[in-house]
Amino acid sequence: MPKIDPSQQTVADRIAEILAERIVTGELAPDAPLRQDHIAHEFGSSHVPVREAFQRLQAQGLAVSEPRRGMRVAPLDERSMREVVEIRAALEVLALRHAARRLTPLQIERIDEAVAAGDRAQSFAEWEAANRSFHRELVAACRMPRLLAMLAELQLANSRFTFAATRSAGWQPRSNQDHRQILDALRRGAVDQAAALLGRHIQTLERVGGGPVEPASL
Repeated sequence: MPKIDPSQQTVADRIAEILAERIVTGELAPDAPLRQDHIAHEFGSSHVPVREAFQRLQAQGLAVSEPRRGMRVAPLDERSMREVVEIRAALEVLALRHAARRLTPLQIERIDEAVAAGDRAQSFAEWEAANRSFHRELVAACRMPRLLAMLAELQLANSRFTFAATRSAGWQPRSNQDHRQILDALRRGAVDQAAALLGRHIQTLERVGGGPVEPASL
């Protein structure tokens, strides 16, 4: 989840962040109603920050407003998934090309730590947190805040699809081979190779506990 500095977080930020996490992990199922009164009561807030949170969820593609049905969790569909994957692959490769020439030893170490965290994961939630960290650290040095904000939203949508696939297929600990190959290429200064590996990695979504699957078949 894109995180906001707690010292700058508003009530609407906190509500949107928590609801987004519930939607991404499947705690709130597709088409589930988002009731303003209930959410305001849960968070001890007025309706104003709840409405602001709903607007953010809509902008993230996690909620939809329907006539006579109100605000609901957005559906999951293959067409949306394919769109997310295509856009994310293009933009994350762009960000990596800008970030690669600015990577410091400390940033390389953070990427390596994210790979190691993925190897240690004992649940899909742990693995996905490490996966998000890897992709975030990989492009953090690009110095393009708008691009990074877009990528954070795309990663959020991507995570929702992978959580859904895991609920269907189950999960077993798996290798971070793709991540390691990308990191190795960056360490050698092979930016073109790292970019090609990253694009292929995103385009071919891996079903947790199984082999890679094409986005259209998820």
